[in-house]
Amino acid sequence: MGPYNIPRDVKDEGRILFIFTGKSMITTTAGLVIGILFYAIFASFGAGLLGIIIAAVLAGIGFGIGTFKMPESSAFEMTRKTGGENIDDVIMRAIKFKMRKDKIYVYDEEETKDE
Repeated sequence: MGPYNIPRDVKDEGRILFIFTGKSMITTTAGLVIGILFYAIFASFGAGLLGIIIAAVLAGIGFGIGTFKMPESSAFEMTRKTGGENIDDVIMRAIKFKMRKDKIYVYDEEETKDE
């Protein structure tokens, strides 16, 4: 009788601390580093608590960018075109587009009425 491979669920093995993937850990850390800079500025003025709140909010935004996908909705043009893609991919594509200074030409055809 030959060997039998036991199937196992490997979906979440790439996660760190149960909630972080590698990408979300990097974006959370980047948001936290920016937040710590704000904390240092606000702490020098005596508003350390406000700096901590801003650091936590920026870390949460970083986590959201690295983890979540764009919602699929037909209400807005952006969500209709990018629905289901990772948020960080959409942001990077927009940054690259702006840096290349590409132009989009839209042709507006007027309706003609035959009388």
